[in-house]
Amino acid sequence: MGDGRSLRGKTLFISGASRGIGKAIALAAARDGANVAVAAKTETPHPKLPGTIHSAAEEIEAAGGRALPLLCDIRDEAQVAAAVQKTVESFGGIDILVNNASAISLTGTLDTPMKRWDLMMGINGRGTYACSQACIPHLLKGENPHILTLSPPLNLNPRWFAPHTAYTIAKYAMSMCVLGMSAEFAGRIAVNALWPRTVIATAAVAMLGDAVKPETCRKPDIVADAAHAILTRDARSTSGNFFIDDEVLAAEGVTDFDRYAVVPGAELMGDIFLD
Repeated sequence: MGDGRSLRGKTLFISGASRGIGKAIALAAARDGANVAVAAKTETPHPKLPGTIHSAAEEIEAAGGRALPLLCDIRDEAQVAAAVQKTVESFGGIDILVNNASAISLTGTLDTPMKRWDLMMGINGRGTYACSQACIPHLLKGENPHILTLSPPLNLNPRWFAPHTAYTIAKYAMSMCVLGMSAEFAGRIAVNALWPRTVIATAAVAMLGDAVKPETCRKPDIVADAAHAILTRDARSTSGNFFIDDEVLAAEGVTDFDRYAVVPGAELMGDIFLD
């Protein structure tokens, strides 16, 4: 952003940073000269999803940051602990945790195998909790520590449960971590959520098939710029918020949102969980 606030020298631990929104947030930080630990489980290219921890690390270094690619399944607390330890050994601490990794299946109750439920709860709920728990001792030593979780405002309107109860519960588990930890660590660590106003064009969304047309989406950059704005705010006065990307940027003085659209001027598809 243009107000001089920077993440230079800060260390970010980002789950699921090998592609999509996580990688966009990593690159925004890298352009400031930040250190980024890329904690994700793609080490070799996925047949349908582009990006690995190594390709993301190369992009981060090319953008001006320092990168640490870490093969890490965040469902496994031992892997999380090892990844956090390596990050601290490499960069001297952790200033920011971005809980970005997430699994999605927009399926009804009869079409959601328990294996899929376990995957979503394991990555979204357990993974967010495990990464937070492992990073918090290091965040407590930081100057302006932040946890930012990519999850929606807690909205109990049944319309957001009916079509995909399992996914909603799994995403809300992430949001409940924000609600609880922001109160638990009030005045010590900023804990906030960030969610996009519109559907964001990512490889994960593309895998949902015809449900989402790319021309109705915005690019991951809008979430990355909003994240950058939040993460450079004062941790003591910015906590417990469920931020929406374009509201954050409007507060920063951004007026041109067309540049974030895949197709400028096209009608945008609103993201789920926002009435």
